[in-house]
Amino acid sequence: MKDADRRRPAPEPQEPVRLQKTLAEAGLGSRREIEGWIRDGRVRVNGALAKLGDRVLPSDRIRVDGQEVRRRTAKRQNLRVLAYHKPEGEVVTRRDPEGRPTIFRRLPGIRDGRWIAVGRLDLNTAGLLLVTNHGELANRLMHPSRAIEREYAVRVRGVVSDHLLAQLVKGVELEDGPARFEEIVPSGGSESHQWFHVLIVEGRNREVRRLWEAVGCTVSRLKRVRYGNVILGARPTPGQWREVVGEELDGLLALAELGRPIAARAGLSAGSDTGSRPGGAAKPRASGAARLAGRRLKPRLSGRR
Repeated sequence: MKDADRRRPAPEPQEPVRLQKTLAEAGLGSRREIEGWIRDGRVRVNGALAKLGDRVLPSDRIRVDGQEVRRRTAKRQNLRVLAYHKPEGEVVTRRDPEGRPTIFRRLPGIRDGRWIAVGRLDLNTAGLLLVTNHGELANRLMHPSRAIEREYAVRVRGVVSDHLLAQLVKGVELEDGPARFEEIVPSGGSESHQWFHVLIVEGRNREVRRLWEAVGCTVSRLKRVRYGNVILGARPTPGQWREVVGEELDGLLALAELGRPIAARAGLSAGSDTGSRPGGAAKPRASGAARLAGRRLKPRLSGRR
């Protein structure tokens, strides 16, 4: 044996990683989405049908829907996050059986994995939607245990009493358990339609609308203006996107308690992705309401202790 071989340390044994985490980090989807694939029998490991709880090594061969998964190393993969301004009338799904327009038709092409939506906005809700090619980041940003803030501008029909506002921050019972707004800030309007900025930290399905409906109010407009530290601002306009980069990206990763394990792109110049409509990589100018959101809400009513 050569002296160099004697001095070279033996490689450390690699620990197996949960299958859904491996596929999420490969950019195929969020952990929750991939768990559904495993339950549906769409994933195989070394030829055998995968089960929830399976762990894999880098040497294991994984197939999804018969296609082999090529796992990129952390150094070769580019972490990307987009802030997309979803207009009303679009759905957050890749294919819609009713033929409605989907957000994914607006997004740029991508080489590293595929775009994963961080949560959803329903058909009639507009505003900020984050998308990324990093499944683990998407999973962490969506997970209820992180309690990441989502701020919405909401227009409610009719006059809303202080009693109802107090009830909404104290909490109401929904069909899937108790829920409440962390904060509510009245923000103008008329006697027939009042505007509020509201804050939630769970992101359950249609939670904002259902909370107002639970106290007998009807939402006529709903727009998400902030997710964590990312503010919608005046740009991008509806149907457009911008790249989340620099300090804004660092702040988002910090909220997810995820370091920079992979190289993040410095941004895209306009037209660098064929068919995309970038909103530009410059830092957005925030509207008055968005600047308020960035400083933290100063609520007239709050459920915080």
